[in-house]
Amino acid sequence: MTFELKMPKMGESITEGTIINWLIAEGDAFEEGDIILEVATDKVDNEVPAPAAGTLIKTLFQAKDVVPVGEVMAILEVSEEIKSSKKKDVTLSAVEESKTKKLETKKKRTVIPNVAEKSQSTSFSTSNSNTFFSPLVIKIAKEHHVSFEELARIPATGNEGRLRKSDVFQYIEEGRPNKFAQPVAEKDPTAYRIPQLNFDKGKGKVIEMDRMRQMIADHMVYSKHTSPHVTAYVEADMTNMVHWRNANKVAFQEKHGERLTFTPLFVEAVAKAVKDFPNINASVDGNNIIVKEDINIGMATALPSGNLIVPVVKNADTKSLKEIAGNVNELAGKARENKLAGDDIKGSTFTISNVGTFGSVMGTPIINQPEVAILALGIIKKRPEVITTEKGDEIAIRSMMYLSLSFDHRVVDGFLGGSFVRRVADYFEQFDIDRKI
Repeated sequence: MTFELKMPKMGESITEGTIINWLIAEGDAFEEGDIILEVATDKVDNEVPAPAAGTLIKTLFQAKDVVPVGEVMAILEVSEEIKSSKKKDVTLSAVEESKTKKLETKKKRTVIPNVAEKSQSTSFSTSNSNTFFSPLVIKIAKEHHVSFEELARIPATGNEGRLRKSDVFQYIEEGRPNKFAQPVAEKDPTAYRIPQLNFDKGKGKVIEMDRMRQMIADHMVYSKHTSPHVTAYVEADMTNMVHWRNANKVAFQEKHGERLTFTPLFVEAVAKAVKDFPNINASVDGNNIIVKEDINIGMATALPSGNLIVPVVKNADTKSLKEIAGNVNELAGKARENKLAGDDIKGSTFTISNVGTFGSVMGTPIINQPEVAILALGIIKKRPEVITTEKGDEIAIRSMMYLSLSFDHRVVDGFLGGSFVRRVADYFEQFDIDRKI
């Protein structure tokens, strides 16, 4: 029995992967768990294991090819039992079992509600638009291991575009020409197209982008074209937080065994603000807004190569400062050593970027898709400020910082964006100077 090995989904914002190299050649046998190939995203490299013992029949892509998530990369030969138990995609047997109880009320006609959605989302070129298949057609398809997507490509001759038994048999006799058909993307006439302009690029040393830099560039361009970016700015007096951290960082490390940088304090405050404004913790799916239940704070981090990566502090709102500091230090250490795993960068729901680390006063960050907002934190700088005391207005030296929030104006309006970033600043300014470690 054949099995379609597809490009796995390696993160919420990951839409494609690059094949690094095939470790199993066509015609070679392998055991369950053997690594078939290595793939890479703009975040990390991943190994794709064999779902079962078998043989690699055909590879559909070569090394360095960019493959969309869910696309078939290779055809494997495995046993029928293993295929039905291992395959995560919708199979004929699984769908038939789930529809059996409904056949009597549907006049012996099985409805496949997902076929239309799949055909639309993957833009497959279909021959018949009818998504109703009779139990007999399904039985024949099951016996010959024809998927629903493949059924949708068979030319239908029945009334109202119905697929007949004879249509399926004729298609099988012809050798199933559409068995490995690839999705065809339909052109959107309203889509924006970049004008083809010729510029003088100048002369100098030519440095080819590495694979990660190319993927980061694609991700950033995609984000700017997808989300209408608006940036809101506020200023925060960080004096209390700075004094508390400076006074307690040594004792904190001695007690908990963790370095206390400003990042855990930032993550803690941002998580509290996200809890206050849950709609900032969302993503967009077509005309729907998905408000996430978990609060996972991503931290934009520079790798030794200069590329950026976003490790994630999971469930930051439920963790103590000690736990957050432990997560931050562990993830930062992995990033410096290029040892971040796939799970370390998955699941971010809101991202912060500490541009002040590089000396920047403020920044206008690009949203980390599919999130709807990202917060940039500028450098903490001392300067004279007018403050109100019991004696009246006075000039004092204060530690100040600019915060800038870029948000997706499709779903986040100015009130929500402005209120959220102001709340973060409030948590910074109202930091308890007497807090115990």
